Amino acid sequence: MDRRQFLQYTAAGAAAFALGGPFHPAEARRRRKGENYSVIILGDTHFDTEPDTVYHSLYNEPTEWLNRVQRAEFARNGEMWRERCPRLVKRAACLAGDETRMVLQMGDLVQGDCGDAAVHTKMLDDVMNRFKADFGGLPFVSVVGNHDIRGVGAEQAYYDYMPARMGRELGKDIRKTTFDFAIGDDAFLVLDFNRPDDDETERILKDTEGARHTFVIVHGPLFPFDGGSCRWFYHGGAGKEDTEARRHFRAAFARRGAIALCGHTHRTEFADWWGDGGRITQMTMNSVWSKEKLSQYVIDAQGAAEYGILRMRSKALDNGSPVEEEAELFEEYRPGLRAYTHSPAAGSYKLNVSDKDVTIDFYGGDATFRTWQFVLR
Repeated sequence: MDRRQFLQYTAAGAAAFALGGPFHPAEARRRRKGENYSVIILGDTHFDTEPDTVYHSLYNEPTEWLNRVQRAEFARNGEMWRERCPRLVKRAACLAGDETRMVLQMGDLVQGDCGDAAVHTKMLDDVMNRFKADFGGLPFVSVVGNHDIRGVGAEQAYYDYMPARMGRELGKDIRKTTFDFAIGDDAFLVLDFNRPDDDETERILKDTEGARHTFVIVHGPLFPFDGGSCRWFYHGGAGKEDTEARRHFRAAFARRGAIALCGHTHRTEFADWWGDGGRITQMTMNSVWSKEKLSQYVIDAQGAAEYGILRMRSKALDNGSPVEEEAELFEEYRPGLRAYTHSPAAGSYKLNVSDKDVTIDFYGGDATFRTWQFVLR
């Protein structure tokens, strides 16, 4: 499929989304020609509140170490949503301009762990309505994260609630947690990394051939991340089947010159990887402002040679298990890295797309001025 065919495929849905009304062919063509636009982005948000009994009164995890870790997360979330995260979101909302099309959120929208499906649905609905108000009614699109389906009945609650909600946000029929949409002649592929739907992903890739830019929106990154649980990435399981699927889709995305927008790691991380006959540029984003100092953009690893060194320094996982050796996995990706930076910084982001370039502006915490700019294309 060439670009003209892609535009025919996406025209009706894209026009309804971009214009907020019925499809007008002439107007849609005018807007697509050299269209410049922006998208506000939040990383993981782990929405929660104090006291923890609001959403977690029915939580009852029997495993001691897991109960301890998750209750510590409830305390962390409540404290940061008391004051810091509302400041962060208010700053992000101020980034919207006439060219802003929507807000993207990179998964782990909520903490989960409610212990009840109805409470989990309420948590999702509460934060969606809050963010819709915060961002002045802009379309708000979230990709599924692991916390979004975590807890008793949570997975079914998410699948019952969120696809339909995303459909209302985008003005199209959405029935799965893997779906796509278009802004102008750019394709946005929203992928479920918890339960990858390979057939649906293949269909979307075929249907969106010819796009100017291909953005892959996925909670867990496409590349192994430099941390203790480095296998939490797209098709990152250690088995033969996972390895084959991982390399297959890595090559498919590279041939499209994909720009991957991710979350999960609670880091601000940039990677520009060349391989499989193409290129993948990945930006991992973080809005878990758990400590004031994370508003500062401090790079703690840089360059291909330092990809994976932070994991090597890890002593143990949360359950006390030792960190397994994964040097071979990182070595598979290291030669293709032409640029790499890693920072624990948290904040909000603004994606800027034009015929000239694609950039992301990072605002640490609730910074008044741009903290850093990443050039993706």
